Amino acid sequence: MESSVIVLLVLALVAANLPFILPRIAGVFAVKRKHFGWQFLEFLVLYVLVGLLARLLEAQQMPVHAQNWQFYVTTLALFAVFAFPGFVACYFWRGARR
Repeated sequence: MESSVIVLLVLALVAANLPFILPRIAGVFAVKRKHFGWQFLEFLVLYVLVGLLARLLEAQQMPVHAQNWQFYVTTLALFAVFAFPGFVACYFWRGARR
């Protein structure tokens, strides 16, 4: 496995957990309680950013392959699996941040 693929997977794992670990919105704006809606929005934004980075890395090595909706659903599901540790830590171990 190439090092860029490993780095991308580690980055995806970290990015998927950031919305549930960081108490601030986008890591910048302080709020009293970060609702699930904000976490979900951050999750989707980070999914898109990691996807754009992956597309950029693919474009540097070979022609970019066209993808259908099934690819994006599968990668979103994988990103959600990556987010499981942060979700469990946020909602089950420490309880919902109140």
